[in-house]
Amino acid sequence: MAFASAPQPSPAASGNAGSGRYTDYPAAMMACSVIFFMWGALTSLNDILIPHLKALFTLNYSQAMLVQFVFFGAYFLMALPAGRLVERLGFKRGMVAGLAVAGIGALLFSPAAEWQSYPLFLFAFFVLATGITVLQVAANPYVALLGPARTGSSRLTLAQTLNSFGTAVAPWVGGLLILSGVMLSADQVAALPALQQAAYRAQQAHAVQMPYLVLTAVLFLLAVFVALFRLPPLAEASEQAGGLRHTLGDALRVPHVKYGVIAIFCYVGAEVAIGSFLINYLAQPDIGGMTEQQASRYVSFYWTGAMIGRFLGTFLLAWLNPRRLLAVFAAIAGVLVLVSMTSQGHVAMYSIVAVGLFNSIMFPTIFALGIERLGPLTDKASSLLIMAIVGGALIPWLQGVLADHLGVHHAFVLPVLCYAFILFYGLHGSKIRDAIQR
Repeated sequence: MAFASAPQPSPAASGNAGSGRYTDYPAAMMACSVIFFMWGALTSLNDILIPHLKALFTLNYSQAMLVQFVFFGAYFLMALPAGRLVERLGFKRGMVAGLAVAGIGALLFSPAAEWQSYPLFLFAFFVLATGITVLQVAANPYVALLGPARTGSSRLTLAQTLNSFGTAVAPWVGGLLILSGVMLSADQVAALPALQQAAYRAQQAHAVQMPYLVLTAVLFLLAVFVALFRLPPLAEASEQAGGLRHTLGDALRVPHVKYGVIAIFCYVGAEVAIGSFLINYLAQPDIGGMTEQQASRYVSFYWTGAMIGRFLGTFLLAWLNPRRLLAVFAAIAGVLVLVSMTSQGHVAMYSIVAVGLFNSIMFPTIFALGIERLGPLTDKASSLLIMAIVGGALIPWLQGVLADHLGVHHAFVLPVLCYAFILFYGLHGSKIRDAIQR
């Protein structure tokens, strides 16, 4: 879902020469494509686990949204340390480290389920997201190195498409594996005898273990697989070579960067909040009246829409003004959420799922506009934009608070406000006002 950047390490720091046994670029590209798929899948699996954990621990909405709070909060807390780690280790070793940390996070789901500990689940989410943050910083330039420079963009496009494919497939598979049992309400669980309550909670907790043990094995195997490959030496960062040093504050003082950070915050927050609430929302009798497992398919449709929109957006952005297209997509997304809020049944259901299609171009377009014509400030602006992914932590939690007090239907006013700001950014906030000081 996101692109991250880090200063390029020197050849000595890259750790490529003699670090592996093979230089098999097609196989390495295949491994990287699987990694992009994996981090997309791991991110969208949160949408399945939230209703599952909500039922398992009888949580309210704001408590359940702590999953996204700690997961996307890791982006904010760990983005800069991840950049420094990748700068020190090199892209490849940084990528291996990210996979290993993500593997440890996935492994922690097993004891969290065994001990039925929600705080341990939250810690596991944080560790998992920390590993993914390191991957975000390292993976894009790593893919660009796996072959001729002239085809680097096509490789990155393929990898990002597979990332979207992961977000589309994971909710469907996760729904089959994790939400296959009968989910009882808090009142139904409370009505069970003590022994049956314990047995039910144990059964629901263990449903998480096997999928995440499989993910643990895949992540560790990928770490070993990537470690076997040797990459060409990397050039030093242009900023270091030029002897210029800039701060995050320098970048934040540029208006289109400042507004871009807020726009990324709003976009990620709205997208994640909608995905996080979809299962509980569609399961309501006046909306979809379906089971959690059936609703999980619509979460998959939501993310599939984003993948399809990314394909279509690639062609549209080649012909149309990106600022205007961003504004149009934000306006349509906001209207669709409003339609869902003011209706019931199939209209409410399909309008909220359709928002995914119009989310598609927002992140790459806002990101590109946010770093436009920044010169040596580009790396700092990129770091700020990645840190703004913390919107995925705060907006869903705030929507959870609203849902607890106003109901799920009315809580969707928060994504509407987010899309309103993105509309402003496309029409006005993204305009370049000041010359960049070089």
